[in-house]
Amino acid sequence: MAPARILFGTDGWRGVIADDYTFENVRVCAQAFADELKSRGGGALSCVIAYDNRFHSENFAAATAEVMAANGIRAILTDRATPTPTLSFTILDRKASGGVIVTASHNPAIWNGFKVRADYGGAFQPDTLRSLEKRIVGIRGGEAPKPLPLEQAKEQGLVELYDAGPNYERHVRGLIDTGAMRSTGMTVVHDAMYGAGAGWLDRFVGGGTTKVVAVNGYRNPAFPGINPEPIARNLQAMFDAVRDQKADLGIATDGDADRLGLCDEKGNFINQLTAISLLALYLLEVRGQRGPIVRTLSTSSMLDRLGELYGVPVHEVGVGFTFVAPKMIETDAIIGGEESGGYAFKGHVPERDGIVAGLFIADMMMKLGKRPSELIDLLFSKVGPHFYDRIDAHFDASKRAEIMGRLEAANPDVVAGEKVARKQTTDGFKWVTDKGSWLLIRFSGTEPIMRIYTETGDQAKVAQILNLGKELAGI
Repeated sequence: MAPARILFGTDGWRGVIADDYTFENVRVCAQAFADELKSRGGGALSCVIAYDNRFHSENFAAATAEVMAANGIRAILTDRATPTPTLSFTILDRKASGGVIVTASHNPAIWNGFKVRADYGGAFQPDTLRSLEKRIVGIRGGEAPKPLPLEQAKEQGLVELYDAGPNYERHVRGLIDTGAMRSTGMTVVHDAMYGAGAGWLDRFVGGGTTKVVAVNGYRNPAFPGINPEPIARNLQAMFDAVRDQKADLGIATDGDADRLGLCDEKGNFINQLTAISLLALYLLEVRGQRGPIVRTLSTSSMLDRLGELYGVPVHEVGVGFTFVAPKMIETDAIIGGEESGGYAFKGHVPERDGIVAGLFIADMMMKLGKRPSELIDLLFSKVGPHFYDRIDAHFDASKRAEIMGRLEAANPDVVAGEKVARKQTTDGFKWVTDKGSWLLIRFSGTEPIMRIYTETGDQAKVAQILNLGKELAGI
């Protein structure tokens, strides 16, 4: 039986550990990336390699370093679990040719992944990912990669063990006055979801009158009881801790700490579309920044309204930072983000950073003297109330074409009593009404999941619109 094809979705390749995610396949991916880097030339090549807290991640990262070394590419291998944004910063800081992080982000515990980053610290565009897939096919059809054993590679100066934390920390402290935040007297709960972000919030703002309460702040590759995705159904421990501690804010970071989840002072979840809109308002109103906003088509229309109010352009792109990062660089955007809770900022890296995003929300609270629920009131006073939800529907992969055909043919005249103004098919299927409500249906790039999203100004219509999405897909 032929091995399953290795595909790089919107955020790298992911597979089930010991099924298709094996050392053999990781080495094949590493060889393909080494070949890609060598094809670009540019003299001496180097690659930053990091990993998260998943099962065997440090060993898969070491195997990647051995392949890089065997290709004459200097491997800068982190010496501990490291967040994805820290990897991205390190690529820029060390002027590396690219980077790899072994992570499956928010996937269940049985998964791991292989995420690649370009020399600018952000995601590659789709054509490079397709190139990697073609290289992998060729490598699998020939001789297996021959790694250079780690100790030998270190002796030859081809592998360097590196703590990426201090320089990243210094850079972030230049973005945010963390010294002032240490003396606010605020209580913040940080749910690290057993991931690589554990300890980072306390490192930045703990040690003074500000108290950081850790939840799930240690390594447990089983992620007991949750998937490490910072959405409401996985964050009950954070909600409970905020209420028990009478905390001011709850901040959650996913498995590799590039995504943010929030709750207010009452332990109520703040959805991702509200979160990015708060972050944009913070940059525009509190910091006085001006510049473009980049959002995916699954992200809030509140950003469009903020763009109108503050006189800045808003650019819509496909889902994934493979589209967001290049557009941010092209337009010199002040913020870029997506519905999954990933947000990037000007002056930082063109990569999602859940740690910095959480610090920005805390700084907004400090600067405006408002609690999270009051910040939302301020946002809605400017853009009007908006309500959002999403369904993740698993489907039989063999029926994908059948479902796709139904969606291509679907042309509803109304959505929840509102006239459909347009249908978009650039990345999935999106129907936008004349009152600004929208329904989006798209397939995950990494899992056999169909996502159904909506945002509307009428909370009573949320369930109605999601149910329409299920009807259109025939599920």
